[in-house]
Amino acid sequence: MNITVILCTYNRAETLSKALESVAFSELPESVEWEVLVVDNNSRDQTHDVVEEFCRRHPGRFRYLFEPQQGKSHALNSGIREARGDILAFMDDDVTVEPAWLQNLTAALHNKEWAGAGGRILPEQSFTPPHWLALKGPYAMGGVLAFFDRGEKPGELDWAPYGTNMAFRKSMFENYGGFRTDLGPGPDENIPRFNEDTEFGRRLKSAGERLRYEPLAVVYHGVPENRRRKEYFLDWYFGFGRALVHEGGRGSDIWGIPRPYFGILKTGTTSMIELTLRWMLAVKPQQRFFYKALVWREVGRIAEMYRLASRANKQDK
Repeated sequence: MNITVILCTYNRAETLSKALESVAFSELPESVEWEVLVVDNNSRDQTHDVVEEFCRRHPGRFRYLFEPQQGKSHALNSGIREARGDILAFMDDDVTVEPAWLQNLTAALHNKEWAGAGGRILPEQSFTPPHWLALKGPYAMGGVLAFFDRGEKPGELDWAPYGTNMAFRKSMFENYGGFRTDLGPGPDENIPRFNEDTEFGRRLKSAGERLRYEPLAVVYHGVPENRRRKEYFLDWYFGFGRALVHEGGRGSDIWGIPRPYFGILKTGTTSMIELTLRWMLAVKPQQRFFYKALVWREVGRIAEMYRLASRANKQDK
């Protein structure tokens, strides 16, 4: 088995069916063996039935795996352990892929030059952004909707790819570990719901590994109505700020004072003031909302730094 596509899912049977239908029509050379491993993270809807139907329709192509421990990182790591491929590609249950997606995403990973690759994540054609949302330019916020577009030229990535369109050689997980279970979607409110995917890419880059950008590996991401509201974006940026702090950890104390307290002071007196002024003085709707969202990100950072510092004080007593 050359390639395993890992798809983790939780209570999204309807969109899951569309995602599996699209990947079932992947076009690869006959010499390439590939499978789709669906990891059911304790769903309570018809997820199992949907996957079993694809297993019957495409014998040997689809496999079902149940992971009872709630949390996407747990599901991802379970899929990695059970995958048969030398190359692991990742997609989500709310996307559709082009027929050439898998071939284009993984073609450069059959040697040791590249550790992994990421492709383009585009909105579905029916998506029309609200007037306050920029998808291109200096105020672009498409990342909130998991859009990822670094242009039309392939090359080395200067940014970690997003989880719904990325692939790595399996040996990377053997060398650097799996996805962090203290990051990513799950039931524990103390765990930020973000960065479990991009943290792994940053981990590889920090170790000197190279990641490739494949613009012809295209995924289309749906945008439900609840994600087209300002409240969703502000909640996302608040959680993103928490995740950035959580990813870095507490760090060592300074003069016996928990390091996060210094971060709170720095963020509160510099970043927050500057970004708040930019928000209040901006005139154009896209520019104004962009800076407002960045303020929410800093509030999330402050909240998480305070939480880590408070927990450290309790542990030290």
